[in-house]
Amino acid sequence: MTRELWDREAATFDDEPDHGLADPRTRAAWRELLLGVIPSPPARVADLGCGTGTLTRLLVDEGYAVDGLDFSPAMIRQARAKVPEATFTIGDAAAPTLAPATYDVVLSRHVLWAMPDPAAAFARWVDLLAPGGVVVLVEGSWATGAGLSASEAEAVARTRRTAVEVRQLPDAVLWGKEIADERYLLVARS
Repeated sequence: MTRELWDREAATFDDEPDHGLADPRTRAAWRELLLGVIPSPPARVADLGCGTGTLTRLLVDEGYAVDGLDFSPAMIRQARAKVPEATFTIGDAAAPTLAPATYDVVLSRHVLWAMPDPAAAFARWVDLLAPGGVVVLVEGSWATGAGLSASEAEAVARTRRTAVEVRQLPDAVLWGKEIADERYLLVARS
């Protein structure tokens, strides 16, 4: 996917229920999901591939310190408008330019699958973590043929983490619709 494609997508990106989290039930479901697997605030979070900053907004509202990174300038403009109290950087999630060993959480939603070398990207993400930090991924293997299966993502995570948990996410409230493909949460700890 090209930067120009994501720049074009920015204007309507939040129209999808799971992107904009405008429905209070969908937002509450994402809040419950994420807060159930990350340390308590004021933990520091790197939101890689943050898009328009919706998850950043959700976490900042809960008291987290969040730095977002996305390679689309248009997405970052939207994120900065949505979450002015967070820090956003234009950059490539495959090689994030954030400070190493400083984050309690590396969060990424639907990004690992798009990396040219998922294992190398994941290794760089782990390098961002402070001791005891956790990587939280929301990924999927979609009906279009794109994505990573849960077993593929787990294999990538196990190259750098020993405690890896995968939870399937079939609940329609998370996505704003019924889904027929595989979507999951992966939590990787040392």
